[in-house]
Amino acid sequence: MTGDWFLTMQKAIGIFDSGVGGLTVLKELMAVLPQENTIYLGDTARVPYGIRSPETVTRYSFENTQFLLSQEIKMLVVACNTASAISLDAVKREFPLPVLGVLEPGARAAVAATRTGKIGVIGTEATIGSGAYEKAVRSISPGIEVFSQACPLFVSLVEEGWTDNDVAELVARRYLETLRDRGIDTLVLGCTHYPLLKKVIARVVGGGITLIDSATETAREVAEVLAKLNWIRPDRGEVVRRYFVTDSPSRFERVGKLFLQDTRLTAEQVRVGGA
Repeated sequence: MTGDWFLTMQKAIGIFDSGVGGLTVLKELMAVLPQENTIYLGDTARVPYGIRSPETVTRYSFENTQFLLSQEIKMLVVACNTASAISLDAVKREFPLPVLGVLEPGARAAVAATRTGKIGVIGTEATIGSGAYEKAVRSISPGIEVFSQACPLFVSLVEEGWTDNDVAELVARRYLETLRDRGIDTLVLGCTHYPLLKKVIARVVGGGITLIDSATETAREVAEVLAKLNWIRPDRGEVVRRYFVTDSPSRFERVGKLFLQDTRLTAEQVRVGGA
């Protein structure tokens, strides 16, 4: 039994997203749990998830999870708001390991941050259409008003590496000005790609609006889960970080190196399900 526990403790945390956005979660995990091995899967051949049907998103989530399980992970982080909103419960039921999404940690942080009781949420069409953030926020505090806006082009901007230029600002103004005029004081970045646009978003919405990036809260909850299971890896030995993508690695590597400040980052292309 002791040997099994030790082997489990040494296994990696698995993380998947539709593309580079989940690196925001990985970055926070690396800060909170620097000794943990990690395996990241970016499903870049099938990005974006936000325009897919719920059935397709669930199928993609199952296929991504199956791949990461084949790499011997001890815990799964669904670092994609669309997948968290649509398929998290199904993944939890289907697979025998601890699974954590990014939606509920973000909702809790937003409720804690708001002063006026008016929260904005931006996300993909699928996330916004699901109403998952509204449900999560109101389950915590029923009186809070939630105003939502789909921002589908944001994912494409991030995947292209256009995170702080005139095009990004023009698109952000088109999406966010109406939301800002609603009088919100807190804005949930309801897609893991969106924190990479944080500078532009902050300029457009202006001061006085708190931006909620669920990555920090998600990383904290991962640490809590592993601590309860006594699965936190000892702070010794070489740390392994592996990256897989389902399309050409070049763009992922370029954005990933800039964001994680790791010039050694390399990704391996793999086939996952129908990708």
